[in-house]
Amino acid sequence: MATANDLLQSEAIRHSVELHQYSNSIVHKMIAVLNRSDSRLFSALIDALSRIDPDSFTVERLQDLLASVRQLNAAAFKEVQKELTDELADFLVFEADYQRAMLVSAIPVQVPVAAVSIAQVRAAAVSRPFQGVLLREVLSELDETRARLVRRTIAQGFTEGKSIDAIVRELRGTRAKGYADGLFNRARRDVEAIVRTAVSHYAKTVRQEMADNNQDLIKALRWVSTLDSRTSAFCRIRDGRLYDPKTFKPIDHDLPWGGGPGAAHWNCRSVSVPVLKSWKELGSVVDIPEFKPATRASMDGQVPADLSYADWIKQQPFARQVEVLGETRARLLRDGGADLGDFYGAKGRYLSLAEMRERYAEMFKKAGL
Repeated sequence: MATANDLLQSEAIRHSVELHQYSNSIVHKMIAVLNRSDSRLFSALIDALSRIDPDSFTVERLQDLLASVRQLNAAAFKEVQKELTDELADFLVFEADYQRAMLVSAIPVQVPVAAVSIAQVRAAAVSRPFQGVLLREVLSELDETRARLVRRTIAQGFTEGKSIDAIVRELRGTRAKGYADGLFNRARRDVEAIVRTAVSHYAKTVRQEMADNNQDLIKALRWVSTLDSRTSAFCRIRDGRLYDPKTFKPIDHDLPWGGGPGAAHWNCRSVSVPVLKSWKELGSVVDIPEFKPATRASMDGQVPADLSYADWIKQQPFARQVEVLGETRARLLRDGGADLGDFYGAKGRYLSLAEMRERYAEMFKKAGL
């Protein structure tokens, strides 16, 4: 019989997959913003370059001509920041509801589960840096970095006697490579990393606040890593380790918490899973009736068995494997003897906030949300 802690761990792995798919949808939106902006920006850039006389080129003249380009560049990243901030504000509301509903659903008796204050969680997410920087700062830095690289590339190009077409090609990239080899594509890669890290950071903040508010139910936090070919060494060695839910001190090991699951490094996909107290331990802090034998077995308080993402996906129904991997990869995993690591490189499907909320409608209803 699966225990409440087994259910929580399996659900956490499932949700980590969903968060990756949700990140895909946000990345798609943010890249669309940059694509629209870059179209206007390149028109302004080509116009500015056409008015430069290579024989009388000066950095000061370049600065003056690039004024409109800098304005468009700054406006693009400001729009990205606004879109991402708005999206994350909505995500916080969903994630707070989800984390509470998950606890309510896992515990087989009516035990009060404390909610979190959205305002408090938002303030914590905004004020707590991820990887040493705040969200608004890192996007501002991208704006300044790209403007500086554009100016440097153009100046160097004129100094080396390159044609305007060659300079633009260096900035934009080549059609043959889908413009992935251009300097401007670097910002897209940076924005993708920021989006994925921000989603993990906000989800981690919600989990942390939920654990803080339910100390009477939770006796430990379990580090669960997505074990595949892309997992960092930092997260791989911490998979399955327990930490104190309040102090984050290691339990029966000496590996420090660091930034914690979801914030250990850029693009961190690890999550923390609450380990609930046993029925006896719960009975000492909350007023609950005598548990039935089946309920006592479910609430035994034991740490769940080790379960990697690769093991989890193999245990899922075919429909869920298709949902995560796509039908072709799901059939290869199920019938062709393929390993999960064989599929990495694909971004997978997109998942919206509305789809996630619909997916958990019954669980939210049970939790009164």
